[in-house]
Amino acid sequence: MQINLFDPSDIRNCLLPFTYTRPVAEVRVGILRIAEKWQHHGFETGYQTEDYLASKFSAIDASVAVNGGLCPDTALVAAVKALQPGQKLMSGDVLLASYAGASEIVTYESEFTLIAQPWDIFHLNGAQIEADFELITKGRESQPLTDPHTIVYGQENLFIEEGATIKAAIINAENGPVYIGRNAQIHEGALIKGAFALCEGSHVNMGAKMRGDITVGPHSKVGGEVSNSVIFGYSNKGHDGFLGNSVIGEWCNLGADTNTSNLKNNYAPVKVWNYAKGGFADTGLQFCGLMMGDHAKCGINTMFNTGTVIGVGANIFGSGFPRNFVPSFSWGGASGFITFQPRKFYEVAKAVMSRRNLEFDEQEKEIIEAVYAASKAYRIWENK
Repeated sequence: MQINLFDPSDIRNCLLPFTYTRPVAEVRVGILRIAEKWQHHGFETGYQTEDYLASKFSAIDASVAVNGGLCPDTALVAAVKALQPGQKLMSGDVLLASYAGASEIVTYESEFTLIAQPWDIFHLNGAQIEADFELITKGRESQPLTDPHTIVYGQENLFIEEGATIKAAIINAENGPVYIGRNAQIHEGALIKGAFALCEGSHVNMGAKMRGDITVGPHSKVGGEVSNSVIFGYSNKGHDGFLGNSVIGEWCNLGADTNTSNLKNNYAPVKVWNYAKGGFADTGLQFCGLMMGDHAKCGINTMFNTGTVIGVGANIFGSGFPRNFVPSFSWGGASGFITFQPRKFYEVAKAVMSRRNLEFDEQEKEIIEAVYAASKAYRIWENK
């Protein structure tokens, strides 16, 4: 069945800065991106998204559109497949899916998982790792663990893809599955607790402590101490330092000994910058760390306050805590910011992507130009 995954405007705006550079359905939560989840359930997928993203994330000829924030499960998949022309699937005031020309409401009574806020990505990540683990390993056999110095608890919940290597690690999969992707590497002395997903070509560095409910997207490196966080892919947090209850986009780099606070001193619920509101929103969570958009970087010994939001292409360095909302294309730190000009950004992006044998081409440049323009209002120093 063919479907287009559409961006609800309210959800897209709430998921900024991550949706500046991708449709909602390209968010990674669990092992897979949301679109990949639907594909594993047998759907061919396209996207209904912003015009400036459509050249990279195109629509297909499909009569059914599905909310791009929805993570599929068996009941939801059946409900989407059962839609008839003129029908739309609703839960309260939330549009889940619609057939072309929809006017008749079909009420969906079951529970569902909807990624509607940035903190949903890490908060729901453990459950989504478990769901994806079952989805992509069903009927398949794990590669054998051959290293005699690696200790595994709950080996039935460990799945190793072809080409992955593990050396002298301790893996505890008793309370959640551990998925090791194709050609991924776990280095000596790493401690890993499930639920945990290490995607294709990624590394867990020597002595790292992975404390559970973590996804490390493809071609990334992770070290130090990490808890309940999602790295979308092509990003590095390779050194010591703590990352907790956080979401890191693609092409990001966290300098050595970067630390994120994920708990306020007074234990109060964390508030974070919300683009849709134009101000700070209450997450309702006691633990919430760093939200970092694509292509953002920070220098060594950077300290992030609880609930910090960093935009696309920001470059943060220097002593002290930077503000807890840093607009896209900011250059600086606690002492203030100037604009990271696009021509300089392009030089860095080309160098970074070439290291992964990928090209920062005209299509990527056009997306960044659109994001730069869309985020201008937040760079208040430009408007003085």
